[in-house]
Amino acid sequence: MTSTPYRPLPRRVGERGSAALEAAVGVPAFLLFVGLIIFAGRVAIATQAVDAAAADAARTASIARTPTSAASDAKATATSSLTAQHVNCTSMTVTVDTSGFAAPVGTPATVTATVRCNLDLADLALPGVPGARAVTATAHSPVDSYRERR
Repeated sequence: MTSTPYRPLPRRVGERGSAALEAAVGVPAFLLFVGLIIFAGRVAIATQAVDAAAADAARTASIARTPTSAASDAKATATSSLTAQHVNCTSMTVTVDTSGFAAPVGTPATVTATVRCNLDLADLALPGVPGARAVTATAHSPVDSYRERR
């Protein structure tokens, strides 16, 4: 049995610098992908927080005694709910429909709260991603049919 001497494989001259080129193309694409995942996560979390704020506002408004206090209590509740969940809104509007308070006693009625939050996304600085996004949620809550209304 004869052994053949070890011969290193010949170098391919045309392959020099290919790893650097792959990194130059791959790393920005990967960072863009990670940025889009962060964008989607922030929008999803903000959507859930605005939904919860609208539900809290509607519930608070439905247990108020007067339409005026229902509207002010709902706005305060929505603001505190979004603040507690650390959602950074550039502007927020809370609209409360208290027409259910005008229904006669014994008639089913509801209160509707709509929360709109303009979410600030300017810190992401991704191409194609808007600097702000509006997130809106609406919730309904029943008013006690047999409670006195003023």
